[in-house]
Amino acid sequence: MPIYEIIHTGRVPVYVYTDTLDHSSRQQLMNVATLPFIFKHVAAMPDVHAGRGAVIGSVIPTQGAVIPAAVGVDIGCGMQAVKLDMKATVLEQQAEALQHAIEEAVPHGRTHQGGAMDRGAWQRVPPALQSYWATFGLPQQLPDVLKRHPKLLHDRVNGERHLGTLGTGNHFIELCLDENRQVWLMLHSGSRGIGNRIGTYFIEWARQEMGSRLKQLPDPDLASLQEGTAAFADYVSCVAWAQGFAKANRTFMRQAILATLADCLGTPVAIVGEVIDCHHNTMEREQHFKQSVWVTRKGAIRARKTDLGIVPGSMGAKSYIVRGRGNPQTFCSSAHGAGRVMSRGEAKRRFSKADLEQQTAGVTCRKDAAVLDEIPAAYKDIHTVMAQQADLVEILHTLKQLVCVKG
Repeated sequence: MPIYEIIHTGRVPVYVYTDTLDHSSRQQLMNVATLPFIFKHVAAMPDVHAGRGAVIGSVIPTQGAVIPAAVGVDIGCGMQAVKLDMKATVLEQQAEALQHAIEEAVPHGRTHQGGAMDRGAWQRVPPALQSYWATFGLPQQLPDVLKRHPKLLHDRVNGERHLGTLGTGNHFIELCLDENRQVWLMLHSGSRGIGNRIGTYFIEWARQEMGSRLKQLPDPDLASLQEGTAAFADYVSCVAWAQGFAKANRTFMRQAILATLADCLGTPVAIVGEVIDCHHNTMEREQHFKQSVWVTRKGAIRARKTDLGIVPGSMGAKSYIVRGRGNPQTFCSSAHGAGRVMSRGEAKRRFSKADLEQQTAGVTCRKDAAVLDEIPAAYKDIHTVMAQQADLVEILHTLKQLVCVKG
């Protein structure tokens, strides 16, 4: 489908790829479009919904500055998917056992206020994760940044204890079948507590650097860091590191899950084809319209013609493996999922456990009140999202989950 609407109220236009844009999202898009360093235009994906400062489901190109709150606090959050040489009948017959085995193998959720006894973190970090952290951890990779920002890390920030863990909210692990009854493993997570700390820290740093100019912004969460400053360089370095941590986090989970499947089934489970991995909370330097720009994708994936991507639905809907079409008007981007249509609190007020059971029929997953905020009705219809971005991506495979593990 073409662009549904162009908003012209800001310094640059906003290209909107949906016909359902709520008032809060519209205002946030208009706010971003007023900023002096936005390049050419802003793009709003079909899954757009309100976020902190900038909407989730937006692509924000900039020159000379970046907005930490637009990148967000789950830096590098994204998806990984692999096709497996596993029989569909085995998955169908052992779904419940596989769900419990995955839950045992991968720490998930959050307890003890994220403290020492948090069930979502490792109590004893596996050797492979210790080795990764010893080489690629933030203190090892960016020691000078930590010298300049000694308060960036503190005792309650989980680093290696969160590596290879799922998290909470909409993060998930799924076993799915595609249109040919091929089994897929798909998972969704990011840079966990340490990425959250980096994002939170530099959002506040940007506010402080702006000083009295902060009052001139339509939203204080649009505070920016100016290119050429030490803080900008440190933030860019930390974002790049967090994106690497997020990808490693997904990879370690995938390896643990494959080992668990092999133990359960009594036979190795191999990957068929390539590993698909895509970030959807990122900031990267790219070339667009013959210019070098910083592209912030807040709840959007890169979708160049060479890019494979993953666009998941809710825990009761289908998901898609896609190939980008390289659409220049979105700065080669697409939606990252279904997108919420209501807050977590509203979902819990509006729906019951019986509603959740009905909407996740046929899926082996938690169906208790604690995950009501993830009920499918709290999200947009993924089929509509995909129809609205037909110009942005080509659908390669359609996946339907049989097992879903939530944080």
